[in-house]
Amino acid sequence: MADNKKKPGIFGRIAQQFRDVRAELKRVVWPSKEKLKNTSAVVLVVIVFFAIFLSIINNGGHWVLEKIGFYDNVTTTTTTTALPSDTIVSDVSVEDTVAETETEATTEESEEVETEASDEDTEESDETEDTEETEESEEEV
Repeated sequence: MADNKKKPGIFGRIAQQFRDVRAELKRVVWPSKEKLKNTSAVVLVVIVFFAIFLSIINNGGHWVLEKIGFYDNVTTTTTTTALPSDTIVSDVSVEDTVAETETEATTEESEEVETEASDEDTEESDETEDTEETEESEEEV
């Protein structure tokens, strides 16, 4: 019985929220153009300063680690190759991969040459069979 007032509906609460926001924005003390320019310039200078500072720290740390031998001078690139059996082999060096592709290329070339040679043999045998048949038919006549 203490609460005889009804709670406002959803649209009433939303409207009240907008009224509160508008009243609060009237109380805000906005900076002048000059002060806004100055503070923006300070923020940009600080950002540039820290960008340069962090770059120096990063490059300096890299240089120090390189000098003490943390990084090896020889870098090997690893690749992942899928085999015909759908198994994956990793840590294959580039030299091994190049050697394998060269071997595969020469194997494919030799297979192509053999295929061409067998095709030529087949064509020659077809031609000889045709000439033999023609000769036989001429002899019969």
